[in-house]
Amino acid sequence: MKLITMLILLIPNVLSNSYIMNKKIIVTDIYEYVTMTTYTNSAKETDSTPNITASGRKLDSLNPRKHRIIAISRDLKKKYKFGSKVKIMDAGAYSGIYVVEDVMNKRFKNRIDILINPDDQHTKLYNVKIIKN
Repeated sequence: MKLITMLILLIPNVLSNSYIMNKKIIVTDIYEYVTMTTYTNSAKETDSTPNITASGRKLDSLNPRKHRIIAISRDLKKKYKFGSKVKIMDAGAYSGIYVVEDVMNKRFKNRIDILINPDDQHTKLYNVKIIKN
């Protein structure tokens, strides 16, 4: 009789879809759960240069949402670099592909902020999935 030992590693806020192939575990998707909020390109919500992101990208001041930009909390910055494309899931109308171009205030952790137009309604959602695209 063979004894099979299985090690399960639980990492907070990280899940994956995987399958076993030839006794090897193949990870197909790795995503994290984050809190998602929205922000506009106003000086109240950003800094003194609201139409320029932290990466230096210039925004269309009348329709910034068209750029599909997100800001990430600084704890996620190592994983999601400026210019990285990410897929947002379980976020309703906000689900889709975005580009990381901005960072959030250092007080926020495990969070993303989606850039919206000034006249759009602000939203906050929990347990939104993010994955590198």
